[in-house]
Amino acid sequence: MIKRGRLAGIIFRNNENYFTVAVFENDDEIEQFTAAGNMPEATEGLTYDLDGEWRHSRYGEEFHVRNLVEVKPDSREAIVNFLQSGVFKGVRKKTAENIVNIFGTKTLEIIENSPEKLTLVSGVGKKTAAVIAESYKAHNDFAKAALFFAEYGISSDLAMKMYAVYGKDTVEKIKENPYRLVNDLKGFGFRKADQIASLLGCDHDSEFRIESGIRFMLSDSAGRGSTCVPYSKFRSDCAAMLDVSHEMIDEAAQHLAIDRQTVLASVDGELVIYSYPYYKAETDVAGRLIALNDRKLQPLMSDIDGLILRSETDAGIKLSDSQISAVKAAVSDGVCVITGGPGTGKTTIINTIIDVLEGSGLDVALAAPTGRAAKRMSEASGRDAYTIHRLLEYTFSDGEDKMFFGRDHDNPIEQDVLIVDEMSMVDIIVMDALTDALPPDVRLIMVGDADQLPSVGAGRVLGDIIDSEVICTEKLTEIFRQAGESMIVVNAHRINQGEYPFLNEQDGDFFMIERRDEQSIVETIMSLCSSRLPSYYTDIDPVRDIQVLTPVRKGNVGIYSLNENLQQRLNPPDGYKSEHRFGNKTLRAGDKVMQIRNNYEREWRTLNSAKEGRGVFNGDIGFVTDIDEESAVVTIQFDNEKFAEYDFSDIDEIELAYAMTVHKSQGSEFPVVVMPVSSFPPMLANRNLLYTGVTRAKRGIVLVGSQIMLKNIIDNNRSDKRYTGLCSELKKTLKITGSF
Repeated sequence: MIKRGRLAGIIFRNNENYFTVAVFENDDEIEQFTAAGNMPEATEGLTYDLDGEWRHSRYGEEFHVRNLVEVKPDSREAIVNFLQSGVFKGVRKKTAENIVNIFGTKTLEIIENSPEKLTLVSGVGKKTAAVIAESYKAHNDFAKAALFFAEYGISSDLAMKMYAVYGKDTVEKIKENPYRLVNDLKGFGFRKADQIASLLGCDHDSEFRIESGIRFMLSDSAGRGSTCVPYSKFRSDCAAMLDVSHEMIDEAAQHLAIDRQTVLASVDGELVIYSYPYYKAETDVAGRLIALNDRKLQPLMSDIDGLILRSETDAGIKLSDSQISAVKAAVSDGVCVITGGPGTGKTTIINTIIDVLEGSGLDVALAAPTGRAAKRMSEASGRDAYTIHRLLEYTFSDGEDKMFFGRDHDNPIEQDVLIVDEMSMVDIIVMDALTDALPPDVRLIMVGDADQLPSVGAGRVLGDIIDSEVICTEKLTEIFRQAGESMIVVNAHRINQGEYPFLNEQDGDFFMIERRDEQSIVETIMSLCSSRLPSYYTDIDPVRDIQVLTPVRKGNVGIYSLNENLQQRLNPPDGYKSEHRFGNKTLRAGDKVMQIRNNYEREWRTLNSAKEGRGVFNGDIGFVTDIDEESAVVTIQFDNEKFAEYDFSDIDEIELAYAMTVHKSQGSEFPVVVMPVSSFPPMLANRNLLYTGVTRAKRGIVLVGSQIMLKNIIDNNRSDKRYTGLCSELKKTLKITGSF
């Protein structure tokens, strides 16, 4: 239905997606109603025809807006309101009244066709008249664009995003090539552009469509971890998706390669296709690693054996022969990898390496991919550790309106040694930035478990480096006594080797509760987190110290459902806790939450503002301390000391974290972990994911589900294959340099 109203006031607006809650009134100001929906162009004082329907919300009846069209003012009073609405820069009520007093209902016609006549109005000079005319033209241009796209079912918020990029030429540019939206609008997908192109009658086999489809397929592959794709497979998949011939794909791929948007290359003798940035990243990383590895290092002028002995004495430990070998390799080679599973002493080796290198007068930097991994590294070493992005001074450039790394080949890091932990999480784009910022005489030591889940971003950096056999790699396999007493460590290695774990041993730390259906699994998880585990581990906090991990986001045992249930069980409403509802979710004081994307500009402070800083990172876990409805602000405490404030419009940066995916848990450890074991999709129900989840637990883990499903998961050693070229490129680069 269509309902007309003048916008009396805006209650709330999210400036990212333009979701707006506003009050409208009719011409005589007698009737008022609340409307909600995406209304990017909605301006106070203007009248609109709203297309939508009535819906009931917790706040009463609201008019849910699908689209809105501005109604041009035709009365003197309406024109005055329009002129002073903010559309016209610098026009206030007095000026608006003066203009209408002279031109009456023909005011808008004068502004559009004869703006020079505005100088007849007292207080309006040539400059002001020009600004008014320009403002009106821009307003009209957008209104025409929005109206044009509305006829094709394209929402006004999307029209606003288009207009912000293309301005007055929006309609012409989109009609010419709708697929440009995929490149020019952040988050805009090929399928949406294809839908718009179809509505506008674009040719099915246009070059714009085929080239955009190729870029989409490459982007989709990168989203699943591949930096490249075998061309024969890619060609067939593309042709099938776009319903065009193989020859058309070949022609478009060659054209994109000429434009350096894609690259056709050989990986181990097979023709593959890359998006250019991934090809350049892999070749650059390979070249830099070989250069670092091949250069002649200045030998350490110190007694290495003596420094190792002193480190052992200070730590009260005795290193094994394999650990000593790893330490010596790391301090003597330009580039070194140390890899091994839980309990093999990677942390002990890192600390010994630091002692030896610092004892030799070298400056050592410590880094990890995530904030939580960096914090663990810092706690274990007693030294500052940084996220890779923080080490490289990743920040926002106001001038270029984008993020950039402050450290690069022109401004490299200043330390003599860089030790990077949790290397399995590092993707090729981050590795490219990291190696670009290394000075030519630095030592690079990479530590990680190659059997854990690979990086979320594209690439298989750690695995490719190890498989290339080009870089010195120390593989740790020996499980040490204290770690060997933990069934978590023993079973993690058994799982990794395809063997079934030992379950429910007396005084153990690895348990499984048999449950056959998902409802029973959920009920058991609720009971474990709220009462059974806190009773067994009497010194743990059920919210802070127990972490539920699951492979999936949706379904009964996905994070969305589990978080809702756990919130209700562990942090229910009590009439005193502040809370805020957005969409179908509720955020409440005391909730455990997680930042889900990096925000390098988010300000934080400690108590009494003793210390202040910027940056809250993807994966950081915090707790809601306050929700102020009046000021629309949520306060979250991170790391037990940093308080950050979020406007309600920024809440989409966080989500509940009573349960999280195994992928999100990488780089973290939790005192107690609970994992459902159910009939997950085959690509998620695999040994690699289970192993990663199990190794997150420090004191105890409880699996809840079917032992049959557990065995199926361990037997499934298949994971989504990643196509990458770094391993091949390392071998190729080494051969070219003549080091073979």
